[in-house]
Amino acid sequence: MGKVTGFLEFDRKEQRYAPVAERVRNFNEFVVPLDENTLKQQGARCMDCGIPFCHTGCPVDNIIPDWNDLVYRDQWREAIEVLHSTNNFPEFTGRVCPAPCEEACTLNIDDAPVTIKTIECAIADRAWQEGWAVPDISAGRTGKRVAVVGAGPAGMACAQQLARAGHDVTLFDKNAKPGGLLRYGIPDFKMEKHYIDRRVTQMEAEGVIFRTGVHVGVDMEAQDLVRKYDAVVLAGGSEKARDLPVEGRGLRGVEFAMDFLLQQNRRISGEPLGEVEEIHAQGKHVVVIGGGDTGSDCIGTSFRQGAASVTQLEILPMPPEKPDKGTTWPLWPLRLRTSSSHAEGAERDWSVATKCLSGANGTVSKLHAVRLDEGMQEMPGTEFDLQAGLVLLAMGFVHPVHEGMIEELGVELDTRGNVLADTERYITSLPNVFAAGDMRRGQSLVVWAIREGRQCAYAVDEFLMGESSLPR
Repeated sequence: MGKVTGFLEFDRKEQRYAPVAERVRNFNEFVVPLDENTLKQQGARCMDCGIPFCHTGCPVDNIIPDWNDLVYRDQWREAIEVLHSTNNFPEFTGRVCPAPCEEACTLNIDDAPVTIKTIECAIADRAWQEGWAVPDISAGRTGKRVAVVGAGPAGMACAQQLARAGHDVTLFDKNAKPGGLLRYGIPDFKMEKHYIDRRVTQMEAEGVIFRTGVHVGVDMEAQDLVRKYDAVVLAGGSEKARDLPVEGRGLRGVEFAMDFLLQQNRRISGEPLGEVEEIHAQGKHVVVIGGGDTGSDCIGTSFRQGAASVTQLEILPMPPEKPDKGTTWPLWPLRLRTSSSHAEGAERDWSVATKCLSGANGTVSKLHAVRLDEGMQEMPGTEFDLQAGLVLLAMGFVHPVHEGMIEELGVELDTRGNVLADTERYITSLPNVFAAGDMRRGQSLVVWAIREGRQCAYAVDEFLMGESSLPR
């Protein structure tokens, strides 16, 4: 694959970012794409490694060596066909996926993996520019009706596959526009939303009906869907956020990270915020509790809103900057990951637990913390305080919201509170109700959501028709 000696001739080259002082002035994407010749060289680095471990790292089973080779040979049209054969939305994953495929790349043994994510994004963008990403309209109709609840990446992928199989698919979502957390959680500076809009247009041409602004289990009974449709897919998110049970949690200015991010995304898209208190970082000392991707997104958003300072706290110890490849490769390693948002000026601190929050007139102004030892025990005499005009809780999510749809349907849950279904049939404890994505597996990556949406579509098609020709 690629050029036999390419990995020896060409160094890894990554996309550049616009300067910090420039990019924090707006919410636009700031990645500077690689030119075509450089992309071909990067594709040439994909070595004929015998066992492509990148396949083990990629949840959607992307055929990575093949499209790397096609880019090297300037066969872009063929490259997007190979990429689309496993991934409905490569322009999404090419922007926001953390690239476990690159961690698994054989060249990552020397810390110089193939720039798989960059090449993937370039193929997808080229396909749209050239007009190759066209609707795939089914030649016939089955007469079967499927309702998909949740228009995030899992629901969109599932709905698109089922429509291409000839089923009549209606995709429900409580928000004003489709996309789920891709639209309302991920900031525009990581992925602008017109990428979602054009996929929605494609899906509508393929026959998918979008019913947005409909909260199943609140605005309409979930049982109505079970009665009216031949199959129902639950593809909502894992939206029950992990809370911080400390004194002062009820003060104004202590907010869930997703509420903060959702408001900013609605501002950019021109949507009303609704009857909620506005959350904004301008002029404030912001403390983000939680060291994951959501916390990173809060950092970048806070800087763009004009925060006076941003500090991120993590209860776990600081991970190593370089993992021991002999014990971790090709698996996803624990290592220090510094995002573009971190590089914009955030202070980061590890092994820190929040003791309580305090303030005046009902508004937070200070966070009281303590340092932890290697056993996660508080260390006496290490207490310290931070100024905090806005505290954002980005500690992950525990399970989907049970109130409403899930309680009404009465589907069985697993021990973590997710909807119980396996990864073969994806069927729940109800005979024609399926579950996929974060609602089934818990908080995860967009690439896992797409995989589960596709596999669930196969299971639903097989359930309805007795067999399926859809790819898993």
